[in-house]
Amino acid sequence: MNEKALETILNVFLKEVLPLTEKGVAKGSKIFGAAIIKKDDLSVVIAETNNEIENPLWHGEMHALKKFYELDANTRPNEKECMFLSSHEPCSMCLSAITFSGFDNFYFLFPYNDTNDEFNIPHDLNILKEVFKINDGEYNKENSYWKSQNINLLIEKLPTSKKEKILSQLREIKKKYQKLSNQYQENKDGNSIPLN
Repeated sequence: MNEKALETILNVFLKEVLPLTEKGVAKGSKIFGAAIIKKDDLSVVIAETNNEIENPLWHGEMHALKKFYELDANTRPNEKECMFLSSHEPCSMCLSAITFSGFDNFYFLFPYNDTNDEFNIPHDLNILKEVFKINDGEYNKENSYWKSQNINLLIEKLPTSKKEKILSQLREIKKKYQKLSNQYQENKDGNSIPLN
């Protein structure tokens, strides 16, 4: 993936997903968000955020899928024509939903270890370990259904001369997510989310 595509993807997080996440966290939901964009022109089809305050199943990815399938089927793009973006590496439920929905890819910003260590939300790794006996989140990241991509690793592969603007965007995104995480952690005891 070239630097222009990565820059566009990071802009989707900055301009589409994060503003929604700020509103969601203010209501008590977690920091996870997602977007579905077209592969051909990288235009946004849908952007969403976690809405667990309404329904514990409305993780960022699940809520994005819900909204995607509420679009008119006659104008909604085919899943194979889209890229699925997730702020954080999808949990087992969201991995399954992406699979059942027919997307052949997903891209994420924060891997499980970041979700656990930096954002103090251990459920993804715990569920994979306790339910599926998968240690350290090591599921098959490329399989017959989809290929997952860590956006940070794609940025690392860019030539040094192409990285500075993108790394600046990434730092801004990470700073905003950390601020939102701190806000969520400070207020989570007052919400009704079963696994907060």
